[in-house]
Amino acid sequence: MRGQLLKLFFSLVITLFCLGSLLTTVIWYMVNNNNVEPQRPHPKKKSTPDSSDPSDPCKSCREVIDKVIERYSQTWRKQENNYQQFSSQLSSQCHGLDRAIITQANTPVGSKIVYDGDKKKTLKVTPELFSTFAKEHPFPNKTWDTCAVVGNGGILTNSSCGDIIDSAQFVIRCNLPPLGKGYEKHVGTKTDIVTANPSIFLEKYGALMGRRRPFVESLHSYGKSRLLLPAFSYGHNTPVCMRAVYSIEDFESPIQPIFFNPEYLQSLALFWRSRGLRAVRLSTGIIMASIALEHCANVHLYGFWPFGNHPHGLHALTNHYYDDRQTKTKFHSMPAEFDLLLQLHSQGVLRLHLGDCQPGEK
Repeated sequence: MRGQLLKLFFSLVITLFCLGSLLTTVIWYMVNNNNVEPQRPHPKKKSTPDSSDPSDPCKSCREVIDKVIERYSQTWRKQENNYQQFSSQLSSQCHGLDRAIITQANTPVGSKIVYDGDKKKTLKVTPELFSTFAKEHPFPNKTWDTCAVVGNGGILTNSSCGDIIDSAQFVIRCNLPPLGKGYEKHVGTKTDIVTANPSIFLEKYGALMGRRRPFVESLHSYGKSRLLLPAFSYGHNTPVCMRAVYSIEDFESPIQPIFFNPEYLQSLALFWRSRGLRAVRLSTGIIMASIALEHCANVHLYGFWPFGNHPHGLHALTNHYYDDRQTKTKFHSMPAEFDLLLQLHSQGVLRLHLGDCQPGEK
């Protein structure tokens, strides 16, 4: 019994000694660290802009545009051999001279039209449909000297390019752009062909299901030009495009509707794909530039600029010269198309006009 009491006594002494040592250590630490703040994790150091390269919200666009201008800035000269070679390749693979437009000669009654946007869908040519086709190819079997293909890019704003555009022998415009309200100084008014995307009929004119006079009156600025319609790209395009044709006939408009040949659009898509273009759909601009390259000795492009800043000065641009509605990027690949057209410019095949036009410029 006495032995157990001694063991208990020594255990108690050892425990009190340990507690005393611990208490002494805590008191010493508190006295010697009373004015020291607890350490915190170091925040991530923010990178500061290089003083030689100040923060530039347009740095990325500047780099892209600088590269474009570097390629563009070389003195342009037409390279006849390059032009002839490219035009011949385009003609041999796509046959635009004969097939770009549906005519009564290349699409007779009873034939089947295969939609280029939906190859599983076909349409049999009835006598009524046949009667709306051009009786002969709308382009004469000759080559124009100068053709202007006018895109709708915001780069045309305040460009003063109207007179130069109108001086071309043949002028192509895209998607029913406005030509009045002061725009004529910068984009001109002469029109030989103007295209129309069916979405315009849907959004501006109620799919032509109601009053059609406003649509027909909107065509007055294009005079006796031809209105080129993609009636056979998709099935839903056909009814609204035919309503446009009948509206033009009913109101006796001088404009002449014609149709893209989906066979040509398909071959043209394959042609550009073989050159690296992977867009879901070709834009109207590159389609019309392609047609021009088969029909014109000298092709000039205006309003083709896919970037949101001007190449000279980098000031902001609207998407179109008349509005800021954005392009459906899931269908078109504008920068990639532009790069291919810039290659042709550098090779002297066609001429891109970037920036403002000067009096006497050709």
